[in-house]
Amino acid sequence: MATFTRASAVLLASRMAWAAATPLLGPVLRARVRRGREDPDRLGERLGYPSVPRPQGLLCWVHAASLGEARSVEPIIRRLVEEHGMDVLLTTVTVTSARAMAQTLPPRACHQFAPLDQRSAMRRFLDHWRPDCALRVESEIWPETLSALIQRRIPRAIVQARLSARSATRWRWLGGALRQLLDGFDPVIAQTTVDRKRLADLGVAHVQGPFNLKADAGVPASDPASLAALRTDLRQRPLWLAASTHPGEESIALAAHARLSSRWPDLLTILLPRHPDRGSTIEADVRKRGLTVRRRSLGVLPGNANVYVADTLGETGLFYRLAPVALVGGTLASRGGHNLLEPAQLDCAILHGPDIANVVDVAAELKQAGAATEVLDADTLAGALSHLLEQPAAARHMAAAAKQVAARARGVTTQVTELLGPMIAEAKVAHART
Repeated sequence: MATFTRASAVLLASRMAWAAATPLLGPVLRARVRRGREDPDRLGERLGYPSVPRPQGLLCWVHAASLGEARSVEPIIRRLVEEHGMDVLLTTVTVTSARAMAQTLPPRACHQFAPLDQRSAMRRFLDHWRPDCALRVESEIWPETLSALIQRRIPRAIVQARLSARSATRWRWLGGALRQLLDGFDPVIAQTTVDRKRLADLGVAHVQGPFNLKADAGVPASDPASLAALRTDLRQRPLWLAASTHPGEESIALAAHARLSSRWPDLLTILLPRHPDRGSTIEADVRKRGLTVRRRSLGVLPGNANVYVADTLGETGLFYRLAPVALVGGTLASRGGHNLLEPAQLDCAILHGPDIANVVDVAAELKQAGAATEVLDADTLAGALSHLLEQPAAARHMAAAAKQVAARARGVTTQVTELLGPMIAEAKVAHART
């Protein structure tokens, strides 16, 4: 790393931080297990100890931090397996992503939890897996990992690359560190036009895009019997959905419900939290507001409850199919926003907050098509919902426009796979020499 002056400083700072934190590593991991944030049977993977053997053939390591990122790159994984004869190792960080992806990964693809960005953990991980190439998703900038990829000369690329304004400012202050850490990544495929400009302005080479793989991630599945049971239970009640919500966003949704309840006393608000393990906390908050509530994870239907907490895994598609109007979370909680294309594909009129940094291009297309409305707080949310509940034809018109936007966005997987061609070819040549 002697030639990477700025990157070396970042790497040194990271190693010093890990050295100081090492005595706390065990207690921290155990605490995360208690909170359901780690799998107790697979903690070794987080320290770089594998739980399955390495396949014999050509191996691509794909890293995606959480479920949304993993879902977005699943079509690429299938292309690598089916068209290029590769085995694929997918690493993620969250327990939710591990459980979900275990059910959908194709043959010749396996999952491991990502090792911590610690020198010894990364060394053990790479010594065992010996990836022939590496594909990283979105904004996972880990100094130890990136430095190891450079040192081992592993062909590498980034898809869905994102860089927030705050991160861009920090990396600019660190001089050329980001450019040096991303040295050799070819291509770096930005998710939005804003991300592409920020990366290019920091001197990152080979920036392509924008390409949003979530357009080809497929329509979220749902169980027809479950959908029929919900529709029978609800008996044409007016309803709406707040999906992929974070703390604070449920409060806004519940305040909007209160504003609407005099006009629609039988209104059902469905809260689908980004992290289902928050279900009991959300239920308690609903009860404090004097509203009746039921939780999906307890195996009950909404009945006559005011609020239904959809705190189960893998049922986003079910509730997008059920609701004519959906607020997409992460947009009122300073999280940059979650996937707007999922509700667009499933006949929802779309509402979102002002923080759309992660989905700025899609949001702009939806706005131009008249398919989405921006809300700022409980008052504007209640106003938008009131309009759409009073005029179902307007909601259907927005939903139809959204579906057209989603349809136009498809086909990006083929374009991205073609851009990954040089990395794949380099990996095949290197593997043949071993």
